[in-house]
Amino acid sequence: MALAKITEVTGKGICVLGDDIDTDRIIPARFMKCVTFDGLGEYLFHDVRFDEDGKPKVHSLNDPAYQNASIIISGANFGCGSSREHAPQSIYRAGFRAIIAGNFAEIFFGNSINLGMPCLSMNEANRKKLSDLVIGNPDAVLKIDLIECKLRSENLVFPFTLNEGARDSLIRGMWDPLDELIEANSEIERVSRTLNYT
Repeated sequence: MALAKITEVTGKGICVLGDDIDTDRIIPARFMKCVTFDGLGEYLFHDVRFDEDGKPKVHSLNDPAYQNASIIISGANFGCGSSREHAPQSIYRAGFRAIIAGNFAEIFFGNSINLGMPCLSMNEANRKKLSDLVIGNPDAVLKIDLIECKLRSENLVFPFTLNEGARDSLIRGMWDPLDELIEANSEIERVSRTLNYT
């Protein structure tokens, strides 16, 4: 099955500000009792979005102005903490298709790329400008260009960085290692017949 070649991501942004946002904040452990990842999106950032009675708190993810956002803008060290795959899955299942931060925890980054969800590193000054733009205009359209490593919005251009291997896999449509294994099934079978098992 051919995967989509991800050369750009276009959508509206939302600010989920703060450094060191860990995976337990992204998806609390008690919501991880599931057989599949379906439905995890509704629990995204649950404990910072809702009180103990389930009533919404003041949070950008609860703001109707950002209900159609698909690009998260955050701080440094995003996705730190435990290596739970449920964290990027919950972000993806909530409809987000890219994350912009200062930097990312390595395992979170890898799990996100394997979903075809780019994790872009941007310096603090440009993240501040981008956040101000999105807060000032929730309807601003952000266009992420993975070929040129630039984000454009409202005549502004924001450079970002993305690990070259991850960038290449997205652009070539080779971002899911499981898909690669399925595609190489006949070659795997051929090699397995040459191996001596005892």
